[in-house]
Amino acid sequence: MDNADVQARLKRLSWVMDNSIRLPTGHRIGIDGLIGLIPGVGDAVGAAISGYFVVQAARLNVPKPIMARMLLNIVTEAIVGAVPVLGDLFDLAFKANARNYHLLENYFDQPRRVQQRSTALVAASTVGAVAVVALAIFGAIALLRAIWGVLFG
Repeated sequence: MDNADVQARLKRLSWVMDNSIRLPTGHRIGIDGLIGLIPGVGDAVGAAISGYFVVQAARLNVPKPIMARMLLNIVTEAIVGAVPVLGDLFDLAFKANARNYHLLENYFDQPRRVQQRSTALVAASTVGAVAVVALAIFGAIALLRAIWGVLFG
């Protein structure tokens, strides 16, 4: 199977998952948004289906920073989508599959530019995640010290 066949399959999957249903308002949603409404498992199932894009990207020898960016899109949609109600609305609007398809499409048109942007975004996201974790740890330590001081000070 050549790149064009894979891209065509991913384009169809992206459309089905994120844009195949037209709402009366004119907005489009896909079955990913509906699957995400199933409590507990919906977001995990949607993320697993979305993982197919990353598998195909690996088979196409797409650089790791771009695959990492694709995973970041999937993880973002899954984590935020797990929040009741607001997460479901986010899931309908974020459309990780469409983002990942366009990312691949743009990579094949402008590989160097997409790889540079993906590397920068993944690096910035990593730094941001480390900063959030560090702040959470320092905040927890400060809270525990304050509680310790009140109880035993």
